[in-house]
Amino acid sequence: MSMGSDHWLGLYLRGLAMGAADLVPGVSGGTIALITGIYDRFIAAIASVGLDVLRLVLSGNIKGAWAHVDGNFLFAVATGILSSVVLLASLLNWLLINYPLPLWSLFCGLVLASSVHLFFQTRANWSARDYALWLAGIGVALAVGLMQATQLPVSNLTIFIAGAVAISAMLLPGISGSFLLLILGMYQPVISALVNIDVVTIGIFALGCFCGLLAFSRLLKLLLARAQRATMAVLYGFLLGSVIMLWPWQKPVSSVLDRDGDNRVIQSLPVSPQTYAELMGEPMLWACIIAFTVGTVVVPLLLSFGSAER
Repeated sequence: MSMGSDHWLGLYLRGLAMGAADLVPGVSGGTIALITGIYDRFIAAIASVGLDVLRLVLSGNIKGAWAHVDGNFLFAVATGILSSVVLLASLLNWLLINYPLPLWSLFCGLVLASSVHLFFQTRANWSARDYALWLAGIGVALAVGLMQATQLPVSNLTIFIAGAVAISAMLLPGISGSFLLLILGMYQPVISALVNIDVVTIGIFALGCFCGLLAFSRLLKLLLARAQRATMAVLYGFLLGSVIMLWPWQKPVSSVLDRDGDNRVIQSLPVSPQTYAELMGEPMLWACIIAFTVGTVVVPLLLSFGSAER
């Protein structure tokens, strides 16, 4: 049973799923937005925020400003995201600490099944260029997933850039902002600024997030308007390639200390369950298989939410 694109409950549930995805390292809310069919509308709504809205607000036309940013849609989705953060943060944190392998298996099954379904659903009208772009998307995602971490020099400029890059990841399926911060070597400086309440650094990072969100959402909106099929082919490829980041059995290569003093992996390589057992410990194979299966079973439900959009 599918819900209409304007059904508040359907949008709220999408937001709930997006928030849950954002709470898991390596997953982004953009993944869920793409799977559930609200990606185009989500990008367009964010991209509509700008000077035009400010002028409407200052002129007292609040209703016009609300309509301009697709306020009902954004409010429903944002409410779902915030609800997820409040209601599920503790549960997901507990699962990440105690049962990380089954949790990653769940999302691995979800993303893999979704990417395969979306590929077969849309490829009938693809050209050779679309197939090439799809493969390019897969390649980029694999390269990002296997990328070695670097360490940018910490300055106001790099903090700003880190904010812009991290927030842009929220709009892309298959990758999280925190993961990119780790890759850039900016995770620790940002966390330290938050812990120490470094207002200047936090402000620069937030400004970078704001500018990155507006700029990248406009770029995506332009691409979707002028070359939707090609853009979606890249995104579907990126979604499929991102499975490498969700593969539950990973061998840590390097790590940093997080805000709690625990080691946080910044680079890892996928390995077999047997190799994981030899290097790390119990692979929880059956629990992972069950969680992976649940993830694939959930896909038809999520896709049914987006059927009206497609």
